[in-house]
Order: sequence, then C-alpha cells, then structure tokens
Amino acid sequence: MIKVLVSGFEEFGTTPVNPAQGVAEALDGTKIDDAAITGLVAPSRWFDCIDAVADAIERITPDIVVMLGEYGGRSMITVERIAQNYNDSARYQVADNSGRVLEGELTDPDGPVAYWSTLPVRAMVLAMREAGIPADISDAPGTLMCNHLLYGVLRFVATRDVPPRVGWIHLPHLPEVAAQEGNLGAPSMSLATSTAGVRVAISAALGHAADVDAHVHSRLQI
Repeated sequence: MIKVLVSGFEEFGTTPVNPAQGVAEALDGTKIDDAAITGLVAPSRWFDCIDAVADAIERITPDIVVMLGEYGGRSMITVERIAQNYNDSARYQVADNSGRVLEGELTDPDGPVAYWSTLPVRAMVLAMREAGIPADISDAPGTLMCNHLLYGVLRFVATRDVPPRVGWIHLPHLPEVAAQEGNLGAPSMSLATSTAGVRVAISAALGHAADVDAHVHSRLQI
C-alpha cells in the first residue's frame, strides 16, 4: 500500500483558522488513487513542528510527504520549489504560538543553504490548472515557519537510504480570514477548492516518479 503523509498547521499569527489544518483533516483517512492518506496537524512552534512531522514519518513510513501552509496575499495554490536554511519572523512581527520570534537563526547550523523539493512540482501545478484550480510554482517560500518546516523535514530525510519524496504546498487565506478588517482586499480560496487542489496535486505526484518536461508559464513572479 502506498502511503502519503499530509501535514497542516494549526492557527498561527493573525490567522485564526488555517486552511492547511482544514485540508489535512479533510484528507485524513481517505484514499487518492489507491494511496492511503494520513493527515497530521503540526504545532505552530519553531522546531517542535519539525519533530512532529519527523515522528510521523518514523511511525507511518510514507512514500510521499506533502506539507501544507497558508500564504496570505497569494491568490493561487502554490507549490514550493526550494527551502532555505534561514528563519526571520521578526521582520514581519510574527511570533510562534509559544511567543518565540526568530531573526537570522538557522534551522540547522550544520546543514546546507537550501534543499530542493523532491516532488514533481511542474506536474502538480499543471494538473491543478487542468482541473480548473488556479495554481503556480513558487520560488519564494518565505522565512517563516512553513519554509522552516520544509527545510527541516528535507534535512531529516536526507540521510535515509530510501527517503520519502517531500514537498510543500501553500494555500491562500480562507474567505473568513480574508474578510477580517486587517486582511480586506486579500485574495481567498474556499476550503473545498483548496482541498480539491491538493487532492489533484497529490494524484499528480503519485503518477510521476520524475517531473514532466514541460513549461509552466506564469504571469506573476511569486
């Protein structure tokens, strides 16, 4: 049985309802193309989130790990191509759920500057577009906890003989979050659409051991 681990985040910063949590919970216990999906909600705390996903990988031994987070301001589902070994939440005045703020601290002082996602990024984006769901590749995962977790998990699996394929998908605000006074004008996407997009993206990852050799045209640099 092929196994897929899907992680989301709990509420964080100014986001009282995280779409990543909703999608992870919606997919937990389901199947996509005969692959069994396990959903996990990671704590929104520096380093603890890496431990939570690493523990789940040890326990579940998934073939694919798809991690989810919210990226407020983006209008599309975005699949990250890279994770960097750098954290800076101070510039955004954002603390984790324990009140901790990082500025310039590395996720792993002994690790490389960055890791590439090992999922078929182009195939996933093209599949979502074909399904009528706005999607794009992102080369900018940020310096908050999403990038931190992606880097930490890629670092964790790097020494394995047969590591799972690992990647990240960012989701827009939920409508109820975009409706908040501080977010007025920000784009949003329903939980149902985000969940459908992630399902399509996972199906594409399952169907492509290597990425497709095809152009993914973009209108915006994100």
